[in-house]
Amino acid sequence: MKILVMNGSPTVASRTRGIAEYAEKVLKEQGIHVTFFDAGKNKLPLFTGDMSEREHEEVKRLTQLAEEAQGFFICTPEYHSGMSGALKNALDFLSGSHFKNKPAAIAAAAGGGKGGINALNNLRTVLRGLYALVLPDQFVADPLHFNDEQELVEELAVLRVKALVEQLTSLTSTVAFK
Repeated sequence: MKILVMNGSPTVASRTRGIAEYAEKVLKEQGIHVTFFDAGKNKLPLFTGDMSEREHEEVKRLTQLAEEAQGFFICTPEYHSGMSGALKNALDFLSGSHFKNKPAAIAAAAGGGKGGINALNNLRTVLRGLYALVLPDQFVADPLHFNDEQELVEELAVLRVKALVEQLTSLTSTVAFK
């Protein structure tokens, strides 16, 4: 089984990356083959629909990773009640053929208070438009769930991400191996 973990945060010091890296760790501990796309490190051009953009090295890498993936764990920060522009830009380079009938788990890093849910609603809508099988469960992390290195450490948050990973691998194994 191959799972593509996506960090949708473009920032250097990112709690979103902390969630994505923790999910990657849990998946690897289960013996799952994991690939990783990081919107903050794997810089993409701005999607304009110009076919020449598809020749960009990172666009080629992203599309190959998505083609090979049997499931996705996608993380985003919440910016102005939506997913990050960097994540939306990455998803714009992909199509329904990359996601159709593939499970996707979603998680968000919030700034605190009411944050996170709107970004996940936005992400869920876009992934449905790409024909992904978005899990009903989701995860929102608040700043208190992280240590100073932006690593996910709070006990209940860690358990929630583990449970979300378990749901993702269970559904992926059911869908991918039929």
